[in-house]
Amino acid sequence: MEPSSSLLTVSVTKITTFTISLLFLISCSTFTSTEAYDALDPNGNITIKWDVIQWTADGYVAVVTMYNFQQYRHIQSPGWTLGWTWAKKEVIWSMMGAQTTEQGDCSKFKGNVPHCCKKNPTVVDLLPGTPYNQQIANCCKGGVISSWAQDPAGAVSSFQVSVGAAGTTNKTVRVPKNITLKAPGPGYTCGPAKIVKPTAFMSADKRRVTQALMTWNITCTYSQFLAQKTPTCCVSLSSFYNDTIVSCPTCACGCQNGTAGTGSGACVHPDTPHLASVISPPGKSDNTPLVQCTSHMCPIRVHWHVKLNYKEYWRVKVTVTNFNYRMNYSLWNMVVQHPNFDNLTKIFSFQYKSLTPYEGLNDTAMLWGVKFYNDFLSQAGPLGNVQSELLFRKDESTFTFDKGWAFPRRIYFNGDNCVMPPPDAYPWLPNDSSRPVISLLLPVMTLFLSMAFLFAHV
Repeated sequence: MEPSSSLLTVSVTKITTFTISLLFLISCSTFTSTEAYDALDPNGNITIKWDVIQWTADGYVAVVTMYNFQQYRHIQSPGWTLGWTWAKKEVIWSMMGAQTTEQGDCSKFKGNVPHCCKKNPTVVDLLPGTPYNQQIANCCKGGVISSWAQDPAGAVSSFQVSVGAAGTTNKTVRVPKNITLKAPGPGYTCGPAKIVKPTAFMSADKRRVTQALMTWNITCTYSQFLAQKTPTCCVSLSSFYNDTIVSCPTCACGCQNGTAGTGSGACVHPDTPHLASVISPPGKSDNTPLVQCTSHMCPIRVHWHVKLNYKEYWRVKVTVTNFNYRMNYSLWNMVVQHPNFDNLTKIFSFQYKSLTPYEGLNDTAMLWGVKFYNDFLSQAGPLGNVQSELLFRKDESTFTFDKGWAFPRRIYFNGDNCVMPPPDAYPWLPNDSSRPVISLLLPVMTLFLSMAFLFAHV
């Protein structure tokens, strides 16, 4: 080989290697920065605000408030768990509206003993019914926080903490580190605490404004991949114009191993003898998910049925079924993407809110239950389902039943993306060329031609 050819080959190899490495780095950085990004709720997050409202002899008193700015993702029972690591040797003297799960080693204190001496305390909300002298505003809901779209007033949770062995001025206080939020399990990633402009407070008569002595914020974002490795819901489809019922994809949320108990694939058949004792073993409380044995193994199934066709409208029935024997879903919600939501005329027995994260695009709807009627989805069984019907007005420029247009593009349940059937499996309109009416014309035409032939030869 000539020297020039060899040099060219080496150069091309180096350029190719560099290009591949560059693309790999770009892909890795892109994944890292977008893993918690939600296209339907681009600004959704949980913001935790610490407001120092009073200095004490050895520290400060702060009000900690969690704001759930997520449109459709809420925190359900057993509620949130908040943790952090102290920057110095701080202790918690007392709390109102919440408590730490462990006290830690406080043996060095004589007389007054702190509420918690751990370097990395874990805090949980108090339960409803807590005595009033232990409460503050927006506390004591068992850690349950509504989504912002469902109930803005219920999307806030607060507690008060008195911190000792800490700084007593803005310059000596150190913000906590390594903040963690479980809601109730993993899924949230929290950034570092950032000191911001002190929060302003308006008096009850709105005639005086006071402000916190010091404020810092923590922002936490959600990732479904971090929350669980497998999906938690799936979608099935059917229609009035096709007898085909498209089930959830097989093994959409896992494959069953045929045994009731714990571990991947554990399930129970509804006709199992002594079903109640299998679900809740005597003498112990078990919160491990236990689903009904199905081909899809999902705790939740959403069924979309195209029910009726009118001259100017069309109608859909939506049914949400719970297959989890150990989970009741309170304050559940569902998000559906379909281009005809810009012409939704009527919805029965569900609440509705249009989600428009992008201006000019109204194809996403949030649905949830009516309070005290169907906002509580019971565990698997005869009562483990909720349903509603939606009435859409037809838009002549876009409406069609052809090629699966009447089915949703995406469905979320409680903020998690549900597994959809493959598009080629959707119930399609029967082909006009295959309609029975055409086959019926064949014998009629044959008879007509035969009679004409006979008369012609008479």
